[in-house]
Amino acid sequence: MPTRRRAVLILAVLAGLALLSIALALSVGSIHIPLSDVFRALVGSDAGMGIDVVRSLRLPRALGGFACGALLALAGALLQVLLRNPLADPYVLGISGGAGVGAMLAILFGLTAAGINGLAFLGALAAMLLVFGLAHGDGGWTQTRLLLTGVIVASGCGAIVALTLSVAPEQKLHGMLFWLMGDLAQGGDPTLPLLALVVILLVALPFARELNLLARGADTALTLGVAITRLRRGVYLVASLATAIVVTYAGSIGFIGLIVPHLVRLSLGNDQRLLLPAAALAGGSLLVVADTLARTVVAPQQLPVGVLTALIGVPVFLYLLARAPLARR
Repeated sequence: MPTRRRAVLILAVLAGLALLSIALALSVGSIHIPLSDVFRALVGSDAGMGIDVVRSLRLPRALGGFACGALLALAGALLQVLLRNPLADPYVLGISGGAGVGAMLAILFGLTAAGINGLAFLGALAAMLLVFGLAHGDGGWTQTRLLLTGVIVASGCGAIVALTLSVAPEQKLHGMLFWLMGDLAQGGDPTLPLLALVVILLVALPFARELNLLARGADTALTLGVAITRLRRGVYLVASLATAIVVTYAGSIGFIGLIVPHLVRLSLGNDQRLLLPAAALAGGSLLVVADTLARTVVAPQQLPVGVLTALIGVPVFLYLLARAPLARR
Protein backbone atom coordinates (compact mmCIF):
# COMPACT_ATOMS: atom_id res chain seq x y z
CA MET A 1 0.00 0.00 0.00
CA PRO A 2 1.62 3.29 -1.02
CA THR A 3 1.95 6.16 1.39
CA ARG A 4 -0.48 9.03 1.00
CA ARG A 5 2.26 11.31 -0.31
CA ARG A 6 3.37 8.75 -2.91
CA ALA A 7 -0.23 8.14 -3.99
CA VAL A 8 -0.86 11.87 -4.42
CA LEU A 9 2.38 12.18 -6.39
CA ILE A 10 1.40 9.33 -8.73
CA LEU A 11 -2.05 10.84 -9.31
CA ALA A 12 -0.47 14.24 -10.01
CA VAL A 13 1.94 12.67 -12.51
CA LEU A 14 -0.93 10.88 -14.25
CA ALA A 15 -2.93 14.11 -14.40
CA GLY A 16 0.09 15.85 -15.93
CA LEU A 17 0.50 13.07 -18.49
CA ALA A 18 -3.20 13.39 -19.37
CA LEU A 19 -2.79 17.12 -20.07
CA LEU A 20 0.41 16.47 -22.00
CA SER A 21 -1.22 13.79 -24.16
CA ILE A 22 -4.12 16.11 -25.03
CA ALA A 23 -1.73 18.98 -25.83
CA LEU A 24 0.24 16.63 -28.08
CA ALA A 25 -2.94 15.54 -29.85
CA LEU A 26 -3.90 19.17 -30.48
CA SER A 27 -0.47 20.07 -31.83
CA VAL A 28 0.58 17.08 -33.93
CA GLY A 29 -0.98 16.13 -37.25
CA SER A 30 -0.85 16.73 -40.97
CA ILE A 31 -0.75 20.43 -40.05
CA HIS A 32 1.72 21.06 -37.23
CA ILE A 33 0.45 23.70 -34.84
CA PRO A 34 2.84 25.16 -32.23
CA LEU A 35 1.77 24.80 -28.60
CA SER A 36 1.57 28.59 -28.29
CA ASP A 37 -1.06 28.64 -31.07
CA VAL A 38 -2.85 25.72 -29.41
CA PHE A 39 -3.09 27.67 -26.17
CA ARG A 40 -4.31 30.75 -28.02
CA ALA A 41 -6.95 28.65 -29.80
CA LEU A 42 -8.24 27.33 -26.48
CA VAL A 43 -8.43 30.60 -24.58
CA GLY A 44 -8.72 33.27 -27.26
CA SER A 45 -11.14 34.34 -29.92
CA ASP A 46 -8.68 34.58 -32.83
CA ALA A 47 -9.52 33.07 -36.21
CA GLY A 48 -7.36 31.21 -38.67
CA MET A 49 -7.01 27.79 -40.28
CA GLY A 50 -4.78 26.35 -37.54
CA ILE A 51 -7.04 27.61 -34.77
CA ASP A 52 -10.13 26.25 -36.55
CA VAL A 53 -8.41 22.86 -36.88
CA VAL A 54 -7.74 22.80 -33.14
CA ARG A 55 -11.20 23.89 -32.07
CA SER A 56 -13.35 22.06 -34.59
CA LEU A 57 -11.42 18.87 -35.32
CA ARG A 58 -8.68 17.98 -32.88
CA LEU A 59 -10.13 19.14 -29.57
CA PRO A 60 -13.42 17.19 -29.81
CA ARG A 61 -11.52 14.11 -30.99
CA ALA A 62 -8.95 14.35 -28.17
CA LEU A 63 -11.60 14.88 -25.49
CA GLY A 64 -13.71 12.03 -26.87
CA GLY A 65 -10.68 9.76 -26.99
CA PHE A 66 -9.70 10.63 -23.43
CA ALA A 67 -13.22 9.96 -22.16
CA CYS A 68 -13.44 6.63 -24.01
CA GLY A 69 -10.06 5.45 -22.74
CA ALA A 70 -10.95 6.46 -19.20
CA LEU A 71 -14.31 4.67 -19.40
CA LEU A 72 -12.68 1.47 -20.70
CA ALA A 73 -10.09 1.51 -17.92
CA LEU A 74 -12.77 2.13 -15.30
CA ALA A 75 -14.92 -0.67 -16.68
CA GLY A 76 -11.95 -3.03 -16.67
CA ALA A 77 -11.03 -2.18 -13.09
CA LEU A 78 -14.62 -2.69 -11.92
CA LEU A 79 -15.05 -5.98 -13.76
CA GLN A 80 -11.81 -7.35 -12.37
CA VAL A 81 -13.13 -6.66 -8.88
CA LEU A 82 -16.56 -8.07 -9.75
CA LEU A 83 -15.23 -11.31 -11.23
CA ARG A 84 -12.08 -11.48 -9.06
CA ASN A 85 -10.29 -12.31 -12.28
CA PRO A 86 -7.29 -10.29 -13.56
CA LEU A 87 -8.10 -11.35 -17.14
CA ALA A 88 -11.56 -9.75 -17.09
CA ASP A 89 -11.96 -6.78 -19.41
CA PRO A 90 -14.91 -4.75 -20.76
CA TYR A 91 -15.34 -6.91 -23.87
CA VAL A 92 -15.32 -10.34 -22.24
CA LEU A 93 -19.01 -10.12 -21.29
CA GLY A 94 -20.32 -9.69 -24.83
CA ILE A 95 -21.16 -5.98 -24.61
CA SER A 96 -18.92 -5.07 -27.54
CA GLY A 97 -20.27 -8.00 -29.55
CA GLY A 98 -23.85 -6.82 -29.09
CA ALA A 99 -22.91 -3.31 -30.15
CA GLY A 100 -21.08 -4.73 -33.15
CA VAL A 101 -24.15 -6.63 -34.29
CA GLY A 102 -26.29 -3.48 -34.05
CA ALA A 103 -23.76 -1.32 -35.87
CA MET A 104 -23.15 -3.84 -38.67
CA LEU A 105 -26.87 -4.19 -39.32
CA ALA A 106 -27.27 -0.39 -39.36
CA ILE A 107 -24.41 0.02 -41.86
CA LEU A 108 -25.75 -2.88 -43.95
CA PHE A 109 -29.15 -1.21 -44.26
CA GLY A 110 -27.61 2.19 -45.03
CA LEU A 111 -28.67 4.06 -41.90
CA THR A 112 -27.14 7.42 -40.97
CA ALA A 113 -24.54 7.92 -38.24
CA ALA A 114 -27.31 8.54 -35.72
CA GLY A 115 -28.93 5.25 -36.71
CA ILE A 116 -25.63 3.40 -36.42
CA ASN A 117 -25.01 4.82 -32.95
CA GLY A 118 -28.56 4.12 -31.86
CA LEU A 119 -28.57 0.49 -33.00
CA ALA A 120 -25.06 -0.07 -31.56
CA PHE A 121 -26.19 1.18 -28.18
CA LEU A 122 -29.38 -0.92 -28.31
CA GLY A 123 -27.31 -3.97 -29.25
CA ALA A 124 -24.96 -3.39 -26.32
CA LEU A 125 -27.88 -3.03 -23.89
CA ALA A 126 -29.55 -6.15 -25.31
CA ALA A 127 -26.33 -8.15 -24.85
CA MET A 128 -25.96 -6.82 -21.32
CA LEU A 129 -29.51 -7.84 -20.38
CA LEU A 130 -29.11 -11.22 -22.07
CA VAL A 131 -25.88 -12.04 -20.27
CA PHE A 132 -27.15 -10.93 -16.89
CA GLY A 133 -30.48 -12.74 -17.34
CA LEU A 134 -28.90 -16.01 -18.45
CA ALA A 135 -26.15 -15.85 -15.83
CA HIS A 136 -28.67 -15.44 -13.03
CA GLY A 137 -30.85 -18.34 -14.09
CA ASP A 138 -32.44 -20.59 -11.46
CA GLY A 139 -29.24 -21.37 -9.61
CA GLY A 140 -28.26 -17.86 -8.60
CA TRP A 141 -25.60 -15.50 -9.81
CA THR A 142 -21.90 -16.41 -9.62
CA GLN A 143 -18.73 -14.89 -11.07
CA THR A 144 -17.94 -18.05 -13.04
CA ARG A 145 -21.43 -18.31 -14.49
CA LEU A 146 -21.41 -14.65 -15.54
CA LEU A 147 -17.99 -15.00 -17.17
CA LEU A 148 -18.90 -18.15 -19.10
CA THR A 149 -22.24 -16.71 -20.21
CA GLY A 150 -20.49 -13.55 -21.43
CA VAL A 151 -17.96 -15.55 -23.43
CA ILE A 152 -20.72 -17.59 -25.11
CA VAL A 153 -22.81 -14.51 -25.94
CA ALA A 154 -19.71 -12.75 -27.30
CA SER A 155 -18.98 -15.76 -29.51
CA GLY A 156 -22.54 -15.75 -30.83
CA CYS A 157 -22.37 -12.03 -31.58
CA GLY A 158 -19.06 -12.58 -33.36
CA ALA A 159 -20.66 -15.20 -35.58
CA ILE A 160 -23.51 -12.81 -36.49
CA VAL A 161 -20.98 -10.05 -37.28
CA ALA A 162 -19.00 -12.44 -39.50
CA LEU A 163 -22.19 -13.46 -41.31
CA THR A 164 -23.10 -9.80 -41.84
CA LEU A 165 -19.65 -9.05 -43.27
CA SER A 166 -19.89 -12.02 -45.62
CA VAL A 167 -23.15 -10.80 -47.20
CA ALA A 168 -22.43 -7.04 -47.12
CA PRO A 169 -21.82 -5.17 -50.40
CA GLU A 170 -18.17 -4.47 -51.11
CA GLN A 171 -18.57 -0.69 -50.86
CA LYS A 172 -19.72 -0.99 -47.25
CA LEU A 173 -17.01 -3.36 -46.01
CA HIS A 174 -14.41 -0.64 -45.38
CA GLY A 175 -16.66 1.29 -43.01
CA MET A 176 -17.70 -1.90 -41.23
CA LEU A 177 -14.13 -3.04 -40.69
CA PHE A 178 -12.99 0.37 -39.45
CA TRP A 179 -15.84 0.44 -36.94
CA LEU A 180 -14.99 -3.06 -35.72
CA MET A 181 -11.33 -2.11 -35.27
CA GLY A 182 -12.08 1.15 -33.45
CA ASP A 183 -12.17 4.60 -35.01
CA LEU A 184 -12.42 7.98 -33.30
CA ALA A 185 -12.66 9.92 -36.55
CA GLN A 186 -16.44 9.63 -36.71
CA GLY A 187 -17.05 10.09 -32.97
CA GLY A 188 -18.31 13.65 -33.22
CA ASP A 189 -19.50 15.52 -30.13
CA PRO A 190 -17.67 14.17 -27.02
CA THR A 191 -20.29 15.43 -24.56
CA LEU A 192 -21.89 12.03 -23.91
CA PRO A 193 -18.71 10.08 -23.07
CA LEU A 194 -17.36 12.98 -20.99
CA LEU A 195 -20.61 13.24 -19.06
CA ALA A 196 -20.71 9.47 -18.58
CA LEU A 197 -17.14 9.52 -17.25
CA VAL A 198 -17.98 12.15 -14.62
CA VAL A 199 -21.20 10.40 -13.58
CA ILE A 200 -19.58 6.95 -13.31
CA LEU A 201 -16.71 8.29 -11.20
CA LEU A 202 -19.17 10.07 -8.91
CA VAL A 203 -21.24 6.89 -8.60
CA ALA A 204 -18.34 4.44 -8.13
CA LEU A 205 -16.02 6.32 -5.75
CA PRO A 206 -18.46 6.41 -2.78
CA PHE A 207 -18.53 2.58 -2.95
CA ALA A 208 -14.74 2.20 -2.96
CA ARG A 209 -14.70 0.70 0.55
CA GLU A 210 -17.29 -1.92 -0.42
CA LEU A 211 -15.34 -2.69 -3.59
CA ASN A 212 -12.17 -3.19 -1.55
CA LEU A 213 -14.01 -5.70 0.63
CA LEU A 214 -15.54 -7.44 -2.39
CA ALA A 215 -12.04 -7.84 -3.87
CA ARG A 216 -11.12 -9.89 -0.78
CA GLY A 217 -13.98 -12.30 -1.37
CA ALA A 218 -17.76 -12.41 -1.14
CA ASP A 219 -17.75 -14.13 2.27
CA THR A 220 -15.50 -11.50 3.80
CA ALA A 221 -17.56 -8.66 2.33
CA LEU A 222 -20.84 -10.23 3.47
CA THR A 223 -19.49 -10.71 7.00
CA LEU A 224 -18.55 -7.03 7.16
CA GLY A 225 -22.01 -5.86 6.14
CA VAL A 226 -21.72 -5.34 2.38
CA ALA A 227 -24.92 -5.89 0.37
CA ILE A 228 -23.26 -8.30 -2.07
CA THR A 229 -26.11 -8.82 -4.53
CA ARG A 230 -26.90 -5.13 -4.90
CA LEU A 231 -23.22 -4.20 -5.21
CA ARG A 232 -22.56 -6.83 -7.87
CA ARG A 233 -25.55 -5.73 -9.91
CA GLY A 234 -24.51 -2.11 -9.65
CA VAL A 235 -20.93 -2.82 -10.70
CA TYR A 236 -22.03 -4.90 -13.65
CA LEU A 237 -24.55 -2.28 -14.77
CA VAL A 238 -22.07 0.60 -14.50
CA ALA A 239 -19.26 -1.28 -16.28
CA SER A 240 -21.63 -2.44 -19.02
CA LEU A 241 -23.05 1.04 -19.63
CA ALA A 242 -19.53 2.50 -19.77
CA THR A 243 -18.52 -0.09 -22.36
CA ALA A 244 -21.73 0.41 -24.35
CA ILE A 245 -21.13 4.16 -24.55
CA VAL A 246 -17.54 3.65 -25.73
CA VAL A 247 -18.34 1.12 -28.44
CA THR A 248 -21.22 3.27 -29.63
CA TYR A 249 -18.95 6.32 -29.88
CA ALA A 250 -15.72 4.75 -31.14
CA GLY A 251 -16.25 1.09 -32.03
CA SER A 252 -14.30 -1.79 -30.53
CA ILE A 253 -11.06 -0.74 -28.82
CA GLY A 254 -9.33 -3.55 -26.99
CA PHE A 255 -6.67 -4.03 -24.32
CA ILE A 256 -7.08 -0.72 -22.48
CA GLY A 257 -9.52 -2.19 -19.98
CA LEU A 258 -7.20 -5.17 -19.48
CA ILE A 259 -3.75 -3.59 -19.34
CA VAL A 260 -4.29 -0.23 -17.65
CA PRO A 261 -5.76 -1.54 -14.35
CA HIS A 262 -2.79 -3.93 -14.05
CA LEU A 263 -0.23 -1.19 -14.55
CA VAL A 264 -1.98 1.11 -12.10
CA ARG A 265 -2.36 -1.69 -9.55
CA LEU A 266 1.39 -2.32 -9.67
CA SER A 267 2.02 1.30 -8.70
CA LEU A 268 -0.83 2.05 -6.31
CA GLY A 269 -2.00 -1.29 -4.99
CA ASN A 270 -5.61 -2.44 -4.98
CA ASP A 271 -7.26 0.39 -3.04
CA GLN A 272 -10.19 1.36 -5.26
CA ARG A 273 -10.22 4.91 -3.88
CA LEU A 274 -6.94 5.47 -5.71
CA LEU A 275 -7.15 2.81 -8.40
CA LEU A 276 -10.33 4.07 -10.07
CA PRO A 277 -9.29 7.73 -10.68
CA ALA A 278 -5.74 6.66 -11.55
CA ALA A 279 -7.01 4.08 -14.06
CA ALA A 280 -9.26 6.72 -15.64
CA LEU A 281 -6.35 9.14 -16.09
CA ALA A 282 -3.99 6.47 -17.42
CA GLY A 283 -6.58 4.91 -19.75
CA GLY A 284 -7.59 8.26 -21.19
CA SER A 285 -3.97 9.27 -21.79
CA LEU A 286 -3.14 5.96 -23.46
CA LEU A 287 -6.01 6.16 -25.92
CA VAL A 288 -5.26 9.80 -26.80
CA VAL A 289 -1.61 8.92 -27.52
CA ALA A 290 -2.64 5.86 -29.53
CA ASP A 291 -5.09 7.93 -31.58
CA THR A 292 -2.44 10.58 -32.23
CA LEU A 293 -0.14 7.85 -33.56
CA ALA A 294 -3.00 6.43 -35.64
CA ARG A 295 -3.45 9.86 -37.28
CA THR A 296 0.22 10.51 -37.97
CA VAL A 297 2.15 7.26 -38.54
CA VAL A 298 1.01 6.79 -42.15
CA ALA A 299 -0.48 10.28 -42.74
CA PRO A 300 -2.49 11.35 -44.65
CA GLN A 301 -4.05 7.90 -44.19
CA GLN A 302 -5.38 7.00 -40.75
CA LEU A 303 -5.08 3.69 -38.97
CA PRO A 304 -7.87 2.23 -36.80
CA VAL A 305 -6.99 3.18 -33.24
CA GLY A 306 -7.94 -0.32 -32.04
CA VAL A 307 -5.01 -1.70 -34.03
CA LEU A 308 -2.62 0.66 -32.21
CA THR A 309 -3.97 -0.22 -28.76
CA ALA A 310 -3.55 -3.92 -29.57
CA LEU A 311 0.03 -3.38 -30.80
CA ILE A 312 0.78 -1.55 -27.55
CA GLY A 313 -1.23 -3.85 -25.30
CA VAL A 314 0.02 -7.25 -26.44
CA PRO A 315 3.73 -6.75 -25.61
CA VAL A 316 2.86 -4.98 -22.34
CA PHE A 317 0.59 -7.85 -21.33
CA LEU A 318 3.24 -10.45 -22.22
CA TYR A 319 5.79 -8.48 -20.17
CA LEU A 320 3.48 -8.41 -17.17
CA LEU A 321 2.76 -12.11 -17.56
CA ALA A 322 6.48 -12.95 -17.67
CA ARG A 323 7.28 -10.59 -14.79
CA ALA A 324 4.74 -12.07 -12.38
CA PRO A 325 2.05 -14.66 -13.16
CA LEU A 326 -1.39 -13.11 -12.98
CA ALA A 327 -2.69 -15.82 -10.70
CA ARG A 328 -0.39 -14.63 -7.92
CA ARG A 329 -1.76 -11.13 -7.83
